Amino acid sequence: MRYKDIRKECEELWAKNKYYVLSKSHKAYLEIRAYLREKEPDVLWVNKKIQEAIDMKESKKDFSNAVLHIWGYFKKEASTMEKEELFDILNEYMEGKNNREAVIDYLNILLKKYPNEYLEQSTFLTGEQYETMA
Repeated sequence: MRYKDIRKECEELWAKNKYYVLSKSHKAYLEIRAYLREKEPDVLWVNKKIQEAIDMKESKKDFSNAVLHIWGYFKKEASTMEKEELFDILNEYMEGKNNREAVIDYLNILLKKYPNEYLEQSTFLTGEQYETMA
């Protein structure tokens, strides 16, 4: 496989999984992002690091950070009411009165209303189980 193809494969894998990784560990997110800036990334290494992050215990702080990153895609189009709804659900999650699925479900409602091809591929929002690249 040519270097260009390997880099593209790594970037596609990262694009699909970066918000899921960010939702688990900001540190792992930064580590993978920095690694991908290297000259010759290795798909197996990226796969391994994504899997390690997915297997981590949930961090409410990191989950909230990922949600805020995703909110950035909607903030110009969404109404004030939609923003308040998202932040109410997120605050309930942070206080233990709601689960992460409720937050993700609302983000998916926004995604249906304000389509975004990039976010539509995100395992964080699709609920797709992580798949390693062959």
